[in-house]
Amino acid sequence: MTQAISISGVTKTFGAKVAVRDLDLEVPLGRTTAFLGPNGAGKTTTIRMIMSIIFPDRGRIKVLGRASAVESKDRIGYLPEERGVYRKMRVASFLEYMARLKGVPRRGLKGRVGQWLDRVALTSVARKKCQELSKGMQQKVQFVAAVIHEPDLIILDEPFSGLDPVNARLMRQLFHELRGQGRTLIFSTHVMQHAEELCDHVVMINRGRKVLDDSLAGIRERFDPRALEVEGVEGVPSRELAERLRKLPGVGSAEAASGHVRVRWSGAGSRQVMAEIVGAEAVRRVEIARPKLEDIFIDTVIREGGMDHDGADLSRLRASLQDEGGTPEGAEAVEVRRG
Repeated sequence: MTQAISISGVTKTFGAKVAVRDLDLEVPLGRTTAFLGPNGAGKTTTIRMIMSIIFPDRGRIKVLGRASAVESKDRIGYLPEERGVYRKMRVASFLEYMARLKGVPRRGLKGRVGQWLDRVALTSVARKKCQELSKGMQQKVQFVAAVIHEPDLIILDEPFSGLDPVNARLMRQLFHELRGQGRTLIFSTHVMQHAEELCDHVVMINRGRKVLDDSLAGIRERFDPRALEVEGVEGVPSRELAERLRKLPGVGSAEAASGHVRVRWSGAGSRQVMAEIVGAEAVRRVEIARPKLEDIFIDTVIREGGMDHDGADLSRLRASLQDEGGTPEGAEAVEVRRG
């Protein structure tokens, strides 16, 4: 078995609404995959079908080599979009109960629960009832319940929703740990930055249709703008800086923008052009411009005929893909210190 999940020709409707349309998807073992798309795109419906919570109208889904997730349930960890804990149970007892349901033996279980509560900074609430916790704390408890049995496949539906920046960072750290252990992870999100930071493969969904399915590296290569963003020193207008940069070897074009200049190279590689720019006296910072998943997604939707380029829903789509805060987008940059 090389595929954790195999989906073939799957369609799901709710009345007149087509939630998922003719979906084909393969998720290899050990891959971290992000399901991306605006709210209502079909991500949660797809996950629920993978988990056998609902069933497709047509098509086939295999999970961990079996005909359904039900046959592999003890090897799967699942954090649903609708958060829910047994409110009257105490936190440690709840986690022990969920672990036992997944086949974890009693011996050593209390210690395992204690270790996980420590990892998510909840040691002090072990004896509290779940209903006494904040929503963010309950979400972390439910995350622990999803992974405490050390599953092979972990599926998380909007895992960052509602988390403050500190706990969102903690969740990202746990993601990296699980990924480093070789586990197969799938998470859905409408925040493109989370995918760029955490995953190695991206599946983009819009209006129930898959519009992109590729590795993050492959997407960046396909949509590479071959551009640098150059920031000038204080007192040098972008327009003046652009004029200077156009004269440098390897620079194909230099267009002034708000606070920076976008440079495209021709012939020479990015590092050679960057070296030339760094040597320019008026330059403070040079950065390789990576394509943003948000822009790639919107361009793909437009190209696939999902909306008019000037359609009224374009702004709504972009707003639904906005980041909820966190670190700026990653890029290779050179800071030039002068004086």
